[in-house]
Amino acid sequence: MNAVEIINEGRAIRLIAGPDEARFHAMWLRDNAWDSETRAPGNGQRLIALRDIPADTHVADAKVDGDQVIVTFAPEGREIAFDSAWLMDHAYDRSDVRAAGWTGDNIEPWTAKLQTAVPTGDFQELAKGGDALRDWLGAVTRYGFGKLENGPIKDGALFDVVDLFGFVRDTNYGKHFEVRTEVNPTNLAFTGLGLQAHTDNPYRDPVPSIQVLYCLESSAAGGENMVVDGFAAALRLREENEEYFRVLSQYCARFEYAGEEGVCLQSRRPMIELAPDGELVGVRFNNRSLAAVTDVPFEQMETYYAAYRRLGEIIDGPDMEVTFRLEPGESFIVDNTRVLHARKAYSGTGTRWFQGCYADMDGLRSTYASLAQQTGMAAE
Repeated sequence: MNAVEIINEGRAIRLIAGPDEARFHAMWLRDNAWDSETRAPGNGQRLIALRDIPADTHVADAKVDGDQVIVTFAPEGREIAFDSAWLMDHAYDRSDVRAAGWTGDNIEPWTAKLQTAVPTGDFQELAKGGDALRDWLGAVTRYGFGKLENGPIKDGALFDVVDLFGFVRDTNYGKHFEVRTEVNPTNLAFTGLGLQAHTDNPYRDPVPSIQVLYCLESSAAGGENMVVDGFAAALRLREENEEYFRVLSQYCARFEYAGEEGVCLQSRRPMIELAPDGELVGVRFNNRSLAAVTDVPFEQMETYYAAYRRLGEIIDGPDMEVTFRLEPGESFIVDNTRVLHARKAYSGTGTRWFQGCYADMDGLRSTYASLAQQTGMAAE
């Protein structure tokens, strides 16, 4: 049974909804009202600014009517109904103190144990939309990467992948880039170098938050793709040594790229990025693009480099990696703010032709949330 009481001389209310209760400030309630004079019915955007709400707004009356909480605000004299379930879903009255590095409910850190459950979708089924696309996008949101099979084998097919959820992000590399290699057919001992797991373009601000890599040819031995959860690596570092976690999240690294005429990309961001409330929101790790680190005090630099080394060791650990080989018509996407990717060494004769492009997670999350609403399932 729901109940409500006015507290703090009208500056807040206390709502009891079943076994739960929470307090809400009068100004927060008024600003988050959903009446037609406060919000546009079509898109839910606010029609008023905070300056339009009296600074001395307080609750003059509050009562429960079924699942609704009816609040009368003074000095406006406006009566507004709130859904009690909506209020509890958006409650901010909590006493729990979360350690730096916490992740949202829709994020699931993973290790090599995910090898047997790689989020995989059939491109032809996903192209139809509906539940299949929703579930695959949900898995990508949760794990930060996903694989696609049964796609077309054609130049530019990676754009069809992006069309499933968003838009291509154009960069100085163009709308897409080529990864084409022909292994030396006269030297069977030739070995293509592998690449350490890394995030792409850390020298950009903002960094592209999705990378798509699409296979068109793959006849060389080896060259498997590998992904590592940067969030899981950062959390393992925190478990081992909180000081290491602190210096990599407190101090900025610098990244740069100037590999072509007219391009000089630079960014200044921590390798482990936290929101102001301590949420783990990003990892940037790329030894090839790391510039001279100059934002760490002299007294902390040795610790910083020890932490950087240890984070790299964790990332390189076989127990952290998920590996798969892409065949023509297959592709994968990664959340480039979280998941690192790499390529194993390859050798022998044959060719490798991949195409890559960038997009952004906001489009993917939007498509997922929209599909979840259409199918009556709450987006996680």
